[in-house]
Amino acid sequence: MKFLDEAKIYLESGKGGAGCVAFRREKFIDMGGPDGGNGGRGGHIILECVQNLNTLIDFRYAQHFRAETGHHGEGSNRTGRDGKDLVVKVPCGTVILDEDKETVLADMTRPGERIVFLRGGDGGFGNAHYKSSTNRAPRKALPGWPGEERAVWLRLKLIADAGIVGLPNAGKSTFLSVVSRAKPKVADYPFTTLTPNLGVIRVHDHEFVMADIPGLIEGAHKGHGLGTRFLGHVERSGVLLHLVDATGDDIVGAYKTIRGELKKYGGGLAKKPEVIALSKADALGPELAEDQRKTLSKAIRKKVHVLSAVSRDGIENVLNELWKHIEKSRQDDAPPAADIVFDE
Repeated sequence: MKFLDEAKIYLESGKGGAGCVAFRREKFIDMGGPDGGNGGRGGHIILECVQNLNTLIDFRYAQHFRAETGHHGEGSNRTGRDGKDLVVKVPCGTVILDEDKETVLADMTRPGERIVFLRGGDGGFGNAHYKSSTNRAPRKALPGWPGEERAVWLRLKLIADAGIVGLPNAGKSTFLSVVSRAKPKVADYPFTTLTPNLGVIRVHDHEFVMADIPGLIEGAHKGHGLGTRFLGHVERSGVLLHLVDATGDDIVGAYKTIRGELKKYGGGLAKKPEVIALSKADALGPELAEDQRKTLSKAIRKKVHVLSAVSRDGIENVLNELWKHIEKSRQDDAPPAADIVFDE
């Protein structure tokens, strides 16, 4: 399935049904009076967060959504039926943005969460509504009220417990393919990964989801490379795994480049817990890999792990460290949000 994380759609709630002008006509009943019913309410546009979607590809082929119009009122004081609500299903992690692509209108993160995004128009009054002591036979009825229209942007931010960051060709996809059943494209050249990948990882009878995003370069926060397009996919992660290529000429500079981009991007990325690891240790050998670890650890004054996705050395220690942060993050999470529905 093709990955798509941004789409523009057009929404329109249903307009209300028209009221009816009618009079009671029965044998032996003179001057029966008005009995025209009111029109029905137009259908709402409802956004629903569902768990079995992980891309916005469906919105590439269907951008226009319109709820049903309310039915017209009828004689014998019969009110028209309300129009059917239209439910638009979006993946968990979808942010609803205004046309300026900056104003956040809604953030859908919980499976089953529903919001009435656009209300349907009210139905018009029938002539029975206007009957009074001075106007016994009104011939007035109102058309239904129009619905609401809005064009919005959908932007998907993957919901993962952990996110992998690093320069291009740092071994992120290889690591994910080894620790999970995900099958991202792996090759020995930069920007092999062009779309985010998700993998489910099992640690000590527990499972968590990890996201691998395309490699970052200097200026990523401004959109250079594949920057801002995919940094949002690790915004919701509870912990970041920062991989640094142990075979690189300047491992300290590589680490600081990514940290600088996370700070400039914002979104709280720089404040998230971080597990740092030197990848591709098998290419250096144990002694040289340890020297690189000490160099980086001394420069940044943080704990640094050494791992090799090929030989699987050091992977278990890294996963255990990630799980500690993920477990704490899950405990700190707020309880599931209730459905948000506007008053009728």
